[in-house]
Amino acid sequence: MSPMGIRLSPFGVAVFCLLALGVFYHLYAGVISSRLAAFSRRSNINLRELLAVSVEAAVLGGKEVKKVRDENGLKEKSKGKTKEGAIELLTMGDLLSHRKMYNLIKNTFPEIKVNSEEHDNFVDKTLLWSRDIPADILEKIDGHKEVPPESVTVWIDPLDATQEYTETLVQYVTTMVCVAVGGQPVIGVIHQPFTGFTAWAAVNEGTNMFPRSSYNMDPPKVIVSRSHSGQVQNFIHDVFGNSTTIIAAGGAGYKVLSLLQMPSGDKEPMDQADVYVHITLIKKWDICAGAALLSALGGHMTTLEGEEIDYSDHPLNEGGLVASVGVDHQAIIKKLSKRKTNH
Repeated sequence: MSPMGIRLSPFGVAVFCLLALGVFYHLYAGVISSRLAAFSRRSNINLRELLAVSVEAAVLGGKEVKKVRDENGLKEKSKGKTKEGAIELLTMGDLLSHRKMYNLIKNTFPEIKVNSEEHDNFVDKTLLWSRDIPADILEKIDGHKEVPPESVTVWIDPLDATQEYTETLVQYVTTMVCVAVGGQPVIGVIHQPFTGFTAWAAVNEGTNMFPRSSYNMDPPKVIVSRSHSGQVQNFIHDVFGNSTTIIAAGGAGYKVLSLLQMPSGDKEPMDQADVYVHITLIKKWDICAGAALLSALGGHMTTLEGEEIDYSDHPLNEGGLVASVGVDHQAIIKKLSKRKTNH
């Protein structure tokens, strides 16, 4: 019984509530819809921000790589052997770089998938993006492009060229981040910890890199992996001729940079190659960032058969690769096909 003996009708109360709800909706529908729209927009991934985070992560990882090498605290151990029988090493540089890079990206964009060469359960929630977007990225990259998080796969290589790192051949060492959307590489970052230089690109947007002014394919200089340079030598000579110069180098990131115009002034100038060829299995965290850089410059990285590489999930690329920029990539594929036919 209500006060003063007044009985409230349940039907009347229901009608009153409905009317009140209608008035509330009428007054605040615009606010509610705009908040929902804003929430929906925030659920997507801003690609310029993701590029800035990728650059920051690569640089942060690179500082760990350099610190460990400078202090000679590698503590290297074997992770096993490659398909070709080479020992795969893990150092403290690899591990500490992974922790910085992986946690920074995941803390900033927890909803996206991040694949790293290294695996570790260490979680550091204190690693936060500085919110700094470098001036050249602000200038060249549209800040309005967004993609759904489920379409994004990030590949990170916390220390490319670990073998060379242990041998103090630090010119080959890089840290790399790549962002693929729908399996296609759209952001690539290759950082050189021992020079401090960072190459970045957003496909169809902009990059701080350029192709060299000229390339020579008659015959070319072909860059290959140090780990199996003897194995690939006959292959290269069969395809491009016996007068072809073969450059053996470490690190897939380094090899891609050897195809491009690098800043002058380095004490040890990088190798300059016309084509990059790899004939055995290679992991996608090794090559995705380079693929994005080349694509942004009109170049190509494909399998030896000329097929595009899908960077959406499975980490193994078993079809070898050929990478180029500023030359006729299809002509190279035809040479490779001719070699296969003749054998």
